[in-house]
Amino acid sequence: MRQVEPIELVVVHDLFCSFDQERMIAIQLQSPRKLCAIAIEEPRSPGPGEALVAVRRIGVCGTDWHSFAGRNPFFEYPRILGHELGVEILELGPDTPGEVGAKCSLEPYLNDPQSPASQIGKTNCCESLKVLGVHCDGGMCPRLLVPAHKLHSSSKLSFDALALVETLCIGAHGCERAEPKADDRILVVGAGPIGLSAYQFAHLSSEQVALMDVSKPRLDFARRQLGIDRLIHADANCVEEQVIDYFQGRPSLIIDATGHTGSMEQSFRLAGHGAKIVFLGIVQGNVSFADPEFHRRELTLLASRNAPASTFRHVMDQLEAGRIDTAAWITHRMTLEEVPDQLPPLEGADDLLKAMVEVPV
Repeated sequence: MRQVEPIELVVVHDLFCSFDQERMIAIQLQSPRKLCAIAIEEPRSPGPGEALVAVRRIGVCGTDWHSFAGRNPFFEYPRILGHELGVEILELGPDTPGEVGAKCSLEPYLNDPQSPASQIGKTNCCESLKVLGVHCDGGMCPRLLVPAHKLHSSSKLSFDALALVETLCIGAHGCERAEPKADDRILVVGAGPIGLSAYQFAHLSSEQVALMDVSKPRLDFARRQLGIDRLIHADANCVEEQVIDYFQGRPSLIIDATGHTGSMEQSFRLAGHGAKIVFLGIVQGNVSFADPEFHRRELTLLASRNAPASTFRHVMDQLEAGRIDTAAWITHRMTLEEVPDQLPPLEGADDLLKAMVEVPV
């Protein structure tokens, strides 16, 4: 495990032993590396168009880790974490479609339906978008009041799978942005959860897909646990030669899921003429490239942010059909009560892919 900065924990264990009918426990990130349990008010009854849900599973994603470390440019402290959610509907507001007891994945992107972006279907990058657990308090708590239309139900998927849908949607939407074709040579950079999801959805379109990372343990996990054998262990001294040798040419599509400036800038040097580059990750600073080379190759650069509702349904259809398998993704588990103690030491762990938080019924 790599060296990390000292962790400050504020754990209010007694809160977990003193539930009452009007308050419940939530996990709040008060400042970088200051994680604690707090008591908050129970949600009110849902109004029209709203649903009260029980949070059953909470996935911990890269955004949470960046926020924990103080590296998320969109994050404001303090904040209740949690946006990868598998939930159960407890109560629906008057005249609100849905089914009490239904298991759902929650689309955590709260957009303004009247905004210019939303009006053209770009609900995932609305001008006033708020993401649960990032721009407003999220679902790392037992119960949550949400817009009912943001719930995507499934009678087949487990709460674990439903909590992973949002992560899969990030990779799937990146592929939607790229519009891969059967003859594309696709390089996915980054073997974390987002990169793995991009790889799996890219592979639905093309057989010529490779996954590249500098971390051998992550690539070993991808091979051993997920059965991925099209792997490139990047050597910083000869990445370009490795990629060209693997594809017998340059990639026609690069999907970078690292959120690392050096890796993102390297994409412009690796891409073939007429290629597309999709950035799934985000960095706080600038990304630079040589404009003459960018122009000479007529490259297309695409950003990909979050995912629209249609992607959630697409991902869930693929999961239900067994075309996407996430059974091996969850490497660590803990209960909501255990989060302040057990989550921080996982930062940077070589064997961490996805931590899952369980909220007891």
